[in-house]
Amino acid sequence: MLKLRCVITDDEPMARKGLQGYIEKLGFLELVAVCQDAVQLGNVLKEQAVDLIFLDIEMPYLSGVDFLSGIAHPPKVIIVSAYEQYALKGYELDVADYLLKPVSFERFLKAVNKVYDQFEKENRDQAQPGSTFVKTSQKYEKVNFEDILFIEGMENYISIQTADNKFIAHYKLSAFIEKLPPRNFVQIHKSFVVNIDKVTSLEGNQLGIGSYKLPVSRNYSAQIREMLLKQ
Repeated sequence: MLKLRCVITDDEPMARKGLQGYIEKLGFLELVAVCQDAVQLGNVLKEQAVDLIFLDIEMPYLSGVDFLSGIAHPPKVIIVSAYEQYALKGYELDVADYLLKPVSFERFLKAVNKVYDQFEKENRDQAQPGSTFVKTSQKYEKVNFEDILFIEGMENYISIQTADNKFIAHYKLSAFIEKLPPRNFVQIHKSFVVNIDKVTSLEGNQLGIGSYKLPVSRNYSAQIREMLLKQ
């Protein structure tokens, strides 16, 4: 079972004790440190790997918001606070969830299950193979996913375009999509899937990959813009 390494950071002893009790009930959470303030938390993050932080907001020395604002690549964070007014700021900092004290076990479980599901998906994505074989008219040919610029669907065939080659294979586009690592490929049109790392421009409903210009369907435009902004 995948285990998430957790840290509790809260200046209230009862709050720390309550969260610790909840964590001990769940086999997929492993408590690696308990901190009284964000300064201690910073030291912990320098010394060991952490997957998830339970973070209070109002603490001495450094608030939870200021701590998150000053760290480049924090682990997943669930804010646990008695103050509702920080919720918007928390989500602007891309926290996984925002729990209001006192926190029920049911609400705690919902939050950590969401984080666990995200980690499982990321692990599956990373475990994706780096290549596949496709059957062309004459033989089976190996195609590295990182070399693909885009794939075009044509009824029962697909055209796989790389920088140096084009492979025509007997596949439905929907079936071939299942082979692709989802973190790198996105559908932009009913007939086109692109390697997000190869995109060079997006203007209106047209996406550029080098000299290639591909149509972007309205149904997929929001998703492609979101993925590009995360690059």
